[in-house]
Amino acid sequence: MSAEQLGFEGMPRRLYTCTPSRLNAWLDCPRRYRMTYLDRPMPPKGPPWAHNSVGASVHNALAGWWKLPVEQRTPETAGRLLVRGWLTDGFRDEEQSARQRDRARAMVERYVAGLDPEDEPVGVERTVATRTDRIAVSGRVDRLDERGAELVVVDYKTGRHVLTADDARGSLALALYAVASSRMLRRPCHRVELHHLPSGEVAVWEHTDASLARHLGRAEQIAAEAQDADEAYRALRPAARTRPGEAPDHAPFDEVFPPNPSALCAWCDFSRHCPEGQRAASRKEPWAALPAD
Repeated sequence: MSAEQLGFEGMPRRLYTCTPSRLNAWLDCPRRYRMTYLDRPMPPKGPPWAHNSVGASVHNALAGWWKLPVEQRTPETAGRLLVRGWLTDGFRDEEQSARQRDRARAMVERYVAGLDPEDEPVGVERTVATRTDRIAVSGRVDRLDERGAELVVVDYKTGRHVLTADDARGSLALALYAVASSRMLRRPCHRVELHHLPSGEVAVWEHTDASLARHLGRAEQIAAEAQDADEAYRALRPAARTRPGEAPDHAPFDEVFPPNPSALCAWCDFSRHCPEGQRAASRKEPWAALPAD
């Protein structure tokens, strides 16, 4: 029986549930989006990345530091938390892991030394969410500060490249976190910050209500495209009979989920399943994004 026969014609479309990562995945490469969010079972990923281990270790140490009693929030404690929770996936060998661990420990201790341990954040690793007529979006904020009457979104970065105000301004994720934080806590939130721990630099952008609205509208546009693709996937799925362990059958999906080959394919978790991506760039070694030893 059709939707028209049931009398559902004209009903509002179901909200698209998403995270900023899901929206950005659709923008970056529809094929990668499909393999990440739709294909089940998910195609096996490549080896884990060492730089992700560094980032997760640092984030966990900082989150744990804020959970301690104020009198225990010292740089030395942050360093111990980093060492205790160090993740070892993706490194070339134990020696490389140990060198990067020591570097990360010094980085965390230096960063924490510049913080006021009594300046309690509003949230640490806090999930925020909001919805519009089209999307239900959620994500996790590294730190949510209170500065006067305003909230500030703080995002930690541990990569090699120093970030700029343009990176903060253009970040869809940070803008959506600001909107969601403001709505959930009923406080204004316009300032977003990228804290680059290796350099100590902070990239800042002060949004306006209009610029946040533009980001939200952009998220809705991306979500509408992805939702159309999701619905097409369900219709196309019976044509692809991939068994567990087999390479994904891309042919039935490529009109809706085309690959987007570029130099970034070298960093794709699914490059082994994508001939176009392999031709565009050879996959990097798992430790390639680390700073030079």
